[in-house]
Amino acid sequence: MSAPRRDSNPDPLWTQVADLIVEQVERDGLAAGARLPPERELSSTFDISRVTLRKALNHLVDRGILTASHGRGWFVATPVAGREWPNDLESFTTTARRKHMTPSSVVVRHDVHPADLDVAERLQIPAGTPLMRLERVRLLNDVRIAVDRTTLPLSLAPDLVDVDFTTASLFGELDARGVELLRSVATIEARSADAALAEQLGIAPGAPALVLDQTIFTRDHRPALLSTVEYSGERYRLRTTLQPR
Repeated sequence: MSAPRRDSNPDPLWTQVADLIVEQVERDGLAAGARLPPERELSSTFDISRVTLRKALNHLVDRGILTASHGRGWFVATPVAGREWPNDLESFTTTARRKHMTPSSVVVRHDVHPADLDVAERLQIPAGTPLMRLERVRLLNDVRIAVDRTTLPLSLAPDLVDVDFTTASLFGELDARGVELLRSVATIEARSADAALAEQLGIAPGAPALVLDQTIFTRDHRPALLSTVEYSGERYRLRTTLQPR
């Protein structure tokens, strides 16, 4: 690592140092979880005070590039996937590929069961109607991001029970069968991860989770899917654009 330029660069020292750290992380190909050198060594390398160094490091934490662990040091952060919300209805797979990331899934459950009264009411179908139930742990670049539970009437696309959803996109498979999804009605809330979710995502119990619960409608305005997705709050963020009316 080189020292920041005090004479020829008008940018503050801490922003120069932040840029130099990012360049070094990229140059060395440091993976998520890699530890940076100790603060004393970094201060000496950059010829700056610890106060200036920490301002640079905290700035990189705010940008999601680094994470801090009290008493242990500074580490390269796990990439966080951004998601435009609520301007589009887009599958996890499509979002991942748009962000140049590799999606995959661990299929936890893929079976058929009868609709209970609550689900039947939400989907506007008779109780007891056969439903396909699909539960997946969703990954981006092999990092566990979310647990996705989806339920839909089996009659919508009966052969979906034979699809391998380890890599297949549910939205893509429905589209290939002529099922057009138009919109969703969703609620989103913050929760603490319970023990089961924490185990599935490899996070600590009590860690922040973002829960998206939605009913997805077809182009003829019929409810087609019920979906609950529990995201790791440390690995995924939703972003929206608000405009004046």
